[in-house]
Amino acid sequence: MKSNALRAAGALLLLLAAAGCGRSRPEAATGISAEKRYPLAGEVVSVDPARKVLVVRHDAIKDLMPAMTMEFSVSGAAAAALKPGQRIRAELIPSDKGDWRLEKIWPDDKSAGAAVDAQAAALRQDTLIRGNGAYREIGETIPDFALYDQEGKVVSSGRFRGKQVMLNFIYSRCPVATMCPAATMKMMATQKLAHAAGVPDLELVSITLDPGYDTPAVLKEYAAERGIDTSNFSLLTGPESAIKDLLAQFGIIADFQGNLLNHTLATVLVNENGRIIHRADGREWEPADFVAKMKK
Repeated sequence: MKSNALRAAGALLLLLAAAGCGRSRPEAATGISAEKRYPLAGEVVSVDPARKVLVVRHDAIKDLMPAMTMEFSVSGAAAAALKPGQRIRAELIPSDKGDWRLEKIWPDDKSAGAAVDAQAAALRQDTLIRGNGAYREIGETIPDFALYDQEGKVVSSGRFRGKQVMLNFIYSRCPVATMCPAATMKMMATQKLAHAAGVPDLELVSITLDPGYDTPAVLKEYAAERGIDTSNFSLLTGPESAIKDLLAQFGIIADFQGNLLNHTLATVLVNENGRIIHRADGREWEPADFVAKMKK
């Protein structure tokens, strides 16, 4: 059965490639791949969303500058999501024009980061041990993981025990309306139908396929732009190694081919014991079918 599922996923990937489901890599999209980047760590002092500016009290940056407090331009998503007092890590891009920019901004809470890294290492080991059997069939439990949600908080898979979980994989910049955008709309429709049907203890989870770009702030903006009710809908991101292992264990193919990200789609339903009870591959599934399978 596993080989059949993997063959089906491969066929889907070929179809997606033909359809052009992809997005440029971040460096290709921004045109800054040749610019020097420096790792920065520090504390947000203030935020000016209108100007898209952070004031950061940062640590010394090797080969660039000593510790100091200064302004940096950021994306609108980061300016809207970050708060004074937060510790962050980011990539600093200097500019001769003086408008130095921060990109790839992540929470920098030491204990939270250690928890995410430890779980990523455990997940890597689990994937290696499972080998060719990494793909999880219906009836198997989902793998343990720890990622960041759209608020920058750590979410572990253990949080969902005792609840039903509907889970898929998307990425924020997917340009094909019938792929990730449609999948998100269907998740939102399922959320509303389940609520109307009185389905208890339901959590919806979308994990990014593109953690290099989809930081917590980007996912928060993605949710806000689409009007996602995040009371029981989490958008997750984290270390690239953890995302790759989750893709392997959930049977999702995602591959950069040049500057394009081609990927398959799958949506799974997990019961309160962490066991996969239903799976829909591709984009042809209906919210009502998932709600019908949920425990009421």
